[in-house]
Amino acid sequence: MEAGDGFFARVYAAVRAIPRGRVATYGQLARLLGVPRGARAVGWALRALSPAREKRVPWHRVVGAGGRISPRAGAGPLVQRRRLRQEGVTFRQGRVDLRRHGVLG
Repeated sequence: MEAGDGFFARVYAAVRAIPRGRVATYGQLARLLGVPRGARAVGWALRALSPAREKRVPWHRVVGAGGRISPRAGAGPLVQRRRLRQEGVTFRQGRVDLRRHGVLG
């Protein structure tokens, strides 16, 4: 499921607005989109990205609460960590330093 309109499209637009070298959490994005308890729905939207759209939506800039890279099957977490480091994002004790790299309060 990859909706062109509706919630998924709103998630993708919000993720595209996260600047290079910055991150937001699933929960922050959910609150921004008016769904305060919708962190999992944000995750579902990002998991539903097609390979073509994945190239246009910087999904790697979305992390779990406290700056954790969310576990998922395959190489996803390794790819995410590599992409974030390439953008200058730093990690402290295995987590993204949200004070330094967080885009939303």
